[in-house]
Amino acid sequence: MHAETTLGVLDSVRAQQAAAEHGWVLDADITPQERNVLLRLGLVETSDRETLAELSAWEGRPVRWAGQLSAAGHDLFAYARARPAPAPSAPEPGRTPVDLLPSQMAALRVFVSLADQLTTPLSEGLAERVRTAVHDRGAGRWRLMLTREQMESVAYGFWLHRLSGSAAEGNRFNRDYGLLHRPATDTGAGPARVSGTEVVATSS
Repeated sequence: MHAETTLGVLDSVRAQQAAAEHGWVLDADITPQERNVLLRLGLVETSDRETLAELSAWEGRPVRWAGQLSAAGHDLFAYARARPAPAPSAPEPGRTPVDLLPSQMAALRVFVSLADQLTTPLSEGLAERVRTAVHDRGAGRWRLMLTREQMESVAYGFWLHRLSGSAAEGNRFNRDYGLLHRPATDTGAGPARVSGTEVVATSS
């Protein structure tokens, strides 16, 4: 995993840990690959079985892994924030600069990681844009250069995230970029597409 990506995942873990009432990042909040990298580098520490049992009762489901930033993780985050921020990305024709909070980027990574399991395909090139996103440590944001179609795919991912737990990420994306996915109602219309804050059903 690239250093910038590692720092971004670490930032997401820190943000999720701070936002969680129980103070833990759970198995559903981080991909196995990201978790293994942070564990290998000693940046997170894993809960014991007793804590897993308590978290399972809290969540109302089996929690198989929970972690927190280790002392080294906290130190790396502090060190990284002290470094100069990277130069802003140059404009690209046909693409919009999209800045995402760590929690939004974490949700988007989960969405992209499920590409092979989704019935609705990701917009072409979105996975690569997520992989090569630049993390601005000073602003605490991830910068992606996306096409309109890729932004609509992101809005769909945030809609899935909304129904599975949190609406904050999608609401923020809608406020910033005017895109909010809503499914078509069961009226015989085709699948919904995003158009600003309105959803237009395409004909079948």
